[in-house]
Order: sequence, then C-alpha cells, then structure tokens
Amino acid sequence: MEEAIKELRNDDAAVHVAPGAGGVITRYALLRGSESLDILRPALSDAVAKRVPTDASCFPLVPFSNRIRDGRFTFNGRAVRLAPNFPPEPHAIHGHGWQTEWDVLDETEDSLTIGYRHHADAWPFPYSARQTLLLTGDRLRVSIAVSNEGDEPMPAGFGLHPYFVRTPRTRITAGVEAVWVSDESSMPTELVSLPEDRRLDRGIDPNDVSLDDNFTGWDGTALIEWADRGIRLTMATEGPFGFVQVYTPPGEGFACVEPVTNTTDAFNQAHTRADTGMLVVEPGTEASGTVTFSPQTTF
Repeated sequence: MEEAIKELRNDDAAVHVAPGAGGVITRYALLRGSESLDILRPALSDAVAKRVPTDASCFPLVPFSNRIRDGRFTFNGRAVRLAPNFPPEPHAIHGHGWQTEWDVLDETEDSLTIGYRHHADAWPFPYSARQTLLLTGDRLRVSIAVSNEGDEPMPAGFGLHPYFVRTPRTRITAGVEAVWVSDESSMPTELVSLPEDRRLDRGIDPNDVSLDDNFTGWDGTALIEWADRGIRLTMATEGPFGFVQVYTPPGEGFACVEPVTNTTDAFNQAHTRADTGMLVVEPGTEASGTVTFSPQTTF
C-alpha cells in the first residue's frame, strides 16, 4: 500500500511528511516563483516505501538520541537491555520514533501534529511522543514532546536528525565549547577543547572534514550557509538542547547538524558525570522542545 504523504505548502515553501514511515520529513524546499530550492536533501526514491529513515530528509530522535553502548544501561537500579537496531552496529541508536508508525493527531492548512504511543517492552517505560510541524511563510517549526505514561521516572532525550543539502560552498557555524572524541564504534572516550579542524564556533566547511562528533556547551543556534546558492538558514532551539551532533561523511550530498538534548551514551555516562544531558521525566509529565528553521535568500 502506498504510504500517505502529508503536505504543508504556501507561496513560500513546501514541507512533506510521512507519518507512517517513522514520522519523517521527506522534503523541505523554498519556493521562489517557478524555482524550488531544497533546504533538506529530498528523500531518496524508496525511502518511504521501504521505510528507510536514513534516506529521508529528517527524522525524529526519541526517547534518546545517538547511541547506547551495546543497548545496555542501568537506571534507578533497573537493568535495561535493548536490541541493536542498526546492524551491523552492536549498539541501540536513536530510540524508537524513527522506526515506528506515527498517527495523525491534528491537521490544518499550515500545521501537522503526529504522535505514537510506546507500551513497555525491552524499554520498560511506557510513554507517548508527539511532533508538531508548523509552516509560516518559509519558516518551519518542529516541536517534540515526550510524555511519561508510567508510574516511575523515565530517562529520556530527544532531537532531530536533519540532512541539509551540501554544495561545494556550504559552511556550518555553531556556538559550542567542546567536543567528544570517539572510538571506532562511535562511543565517546574523552571530552576535549575544540581542535582546529573542529572549530565549529568559527565555522567549518563540511567538504573539508569528515565528522560524526557530539559537540557540547551548545548555545542552541546554528547557521548553515550556501554561498553558491545565495541562501543562509538559522536553526534555533527552545528547550533543553545543549548538544549538537555534526555528521559530514565524505563524498555525500548532505551534512547533518542535529539538535539534541543528550550526548552519546548519556544514560551510561550519567553514572559518573553530571553533564550528559540525560533528562528524567517524572510520571504524568512531559519533556519538550522546539527547533525552528529560518531561511533567508540573499539574491
């Protein structure tokens, strides 16, 4: 059966969403007369049909972002064992939302709210998640909320995984303080001051350096510039987004700048550190945040 695509569209921009294929965005483009200018990499042809969120334009990260080492952690004395969900990696990665069907909860001409409910299983904490997308002119706001529906506190984190278009003259700048050095399995080993090739605070060219790094002390804003397209975009956050993950694999036509609330393997690191960003959501409450994409054309 063909997957339903929801569209938000006005004279300035278009956003497509596939709720049933992981709650993913499959397009975010500016409309300038007869011209369409993609901000996010358009979803690859089979991304929705085959439900491959990593081939989409953006997917949600909930109830945690990035990796949990070997899918194992302990919280409040309870051992949790999660199955690896991104073979051949041995870790659990990015939570459930990106691999789950989301339901349409509300829809208007310029907004879409989708959600899903998770019942206790290997992840023993029942919760619900909600995304609301609002298109105002060419500005896109994405709000995420995670609600604890159980009777005990739940560890949590959330974020977005956008795939920005990468051109020969792309630049990424964000106010950060430090970066985690990782091992070959992408697990954090040491928090260090920014090396010269990772001076995200001064701006980097994603074509010059291959990153899959978690930056800390983030001020919640990032600037993506495409000098060869006459476009710049400010990504601004509201809520507990203290980290940004930057992924720039060589030879690809995208660069990921991921606003997230926790560092890699936060639930395990939280046993010895107070700066992991791990959230604790009490029963009957929610954690939430908003990411706003504000583009500007300079031509």
